[in-house]
Amino acid sequence: MHADVGDKLVQHGRVVGQHDKVAEITEVIGTEGTPPYRVRFTDGHEAVCSPGPDSEIRHKDPQ
Repeated sequence: MHADVGDKLVQHGRVVGQHDKVAEITEVIGTEGTPPYRVRFTDGHEAVCSPGPDSEIRHKDPQ
């Protein structure tokens, strides 16, 4: 898994009816874009996480 600041981390719901959680990556703590990441969720909550297999990175547009 590789990410840059500004990319989105999407944690998919594990239970039927549970929504995905989307967070913006605000800091890459690992080396060369690897986890862990400091993230900010849409509700303002900030955390440090090491994403699991139920997560994906959505890269920002290169504009």
